[in-house]
Amino acid sequence: METFLIITVAVLWGGGTGLLIPRAAYRLSVPPEEPWRTACPVGHPLVGIAGGWTGRARCAAGDSYGPATPSVAAIVAVVCAVLAAATGARPELVVWLLLAPVGVLLAIVDFAAHRLPDVLTLPLAAAALALLGVGAVLPEAGGSWTSALLGSLILGAGYFVLFLISKGFGFGDVKLALALGAVLGWYGLAVALVGTFAGYLLGALYGIALILAGRADRTSRIPFGPFLLAGAFAGVLLGSYAQ
Repeated sequence: METFLIITVAVLWGGGTGLLIPRAAYRLSVPPEEPWRTACPVGHPLVGIAGGWTGRARCAAGDSYGPATPSVAAIVAVVCAVLAAATGARPELVVWLLLAPVGVLLAIVDFAAHRLPDVLTLPLAAAALALLGVGAVLPEAGGSWTSALLGSLILGAGYFVLFLISKGFGFGDVKLALALGAVLGWYGLAVALVGTFAGYLLGALYGIALILAGRADRTSRIPFGPFLLAGAFAGVLLGSYAQ
């Protein structure tokens, strides 16, 4: 009964927060040199709570914009439900549920515009470490804050080196790695390694699929952030089940 209740709450949380993602994704999905969008595709100003960042992704004329709201809400709900089923009632579940919608938003923006905005990646890293620090002192916590901090520093440093030597990585990936290293490191450096490898593998398979479909070549750059996030998701599930 407790597990069912936890999963139900997670689904409601995920579905509710997922409804707010399309407008933010639309506003953020612009090239790096351009400012965030402030109007819908036909020019109506975006108004609403928090300076127009939250609200329905629908303009005054009734037309929708950005990613499909039902699909995004369903994806976030499923992600949160799976995390809840794997983690159970441990304190870190609250952290995963708070971070999951931001992760989905980052994946959508990176796919759409090949960028991981600082306005999301840096607060995500800070929030991950701060929230896990709180979770670590609560009863029945399933991980270690020290290990999370080490994971953040190690993965961030590793991706910074890759950024310097490889054209396939952007600096946004480095900043995202700080957050993902903390999340994965919570369950130990072995889980961090597995989650990182899973991200690489998924990204490589996606790149190969694009090449085979004739939509890219070996010099093409792909949005790597969504696969880093997917690998971290897999790592968290592994770490949760291993506890």
